[in-house]
Amino acid sequence: MPALRTALLQSSGQPGSVDANLAELDGAAGRAAAAGAGLLMAPELFLTGYAIGDDVARLAEPADGASATAIASIAARHGVGVAYGYPERDGDTVYNSVQLIGPDGTRLANYRKTHLFGDFERGAFTPGDESVVQADLGGVRVGLMICYDVEFPENVRAHALAGTDLLVVPTAQMHPFQFVAESVVPVRAFENQMYVAYVNRVGQEGAFEFVGLSTLAGPDGVPRARAGRGAELVVGDVDPGFLSASRAANPYLSDRRPGLYASLA
Repeated sequence: MPALRTALLQSSGQPGSVDANLAELDGAAGRAAAAGAGLLMAPELFLTGYAIGDDVARLAEPADGASATAIASIAARHGVGVAYGYPERDGDTVYNSVQLIGPDGTRLANYRKTHLFGDFERGAFTPGDESVVQADLGGVRVGLMICYDVEFPENVRAHALAGTDLLVVPTAQMHPFQFVAESVVPVRAFENQMYVAYVNRVGQEGAFEFVGLSTLAGPDGVPRARAGRGAELVVGDVDPGFLSASRAANPYLSDRRPGLYASLA
């Protein structure tokens, strides 16, 4: 089975301007496709921006809204899957969500962030209540998560047990928590025998300083792609053959003794 080349768009876009961010996503999809990527990832709340206060609720859209239609067109035009963060409106409720759209423009999966971080998020969003959301893309089982979610080991282990091959994690990781990108994400990939793609915002936005350092970590804990602190597009491969061999050699999941961990739940 061929590798799924994955492109990570490390950018904060233009906070508050959906049109500008759609245009940037379109350009990035073209560059990703030219590099042979089958999947393009954008950061948490990329569609609208993160630190935009009450505009989060004003700019929130349904999962099948106008921006989803526009991104489906971008995906189909470039022949590349797109995972993007956005504020999702469902009636009077707003979620911090990520949607995965296939390379033919089909909406494949939508996930609502389950662990909200800080006063801003807890005031702006309702937490989701579904921990494992997956879809198949190019023969790879893709799982969805957002930022703070990946810092809970039980959360990622649930994906491992459900067969996730590539965990897609749009993030808005800020100073001084850069150790998550540098250390936690590669460890999550290793201990759960999966690829983890973690794509971040950059620079100053309101009271937040986003640290970049987007990474695609393999099941051996080694980054296949790593960005710096500025805006850039980085590309790495998710190799199903390597993943299968790694899982056969690493007994973490088969050596578990779930009966000993019942108190965790």
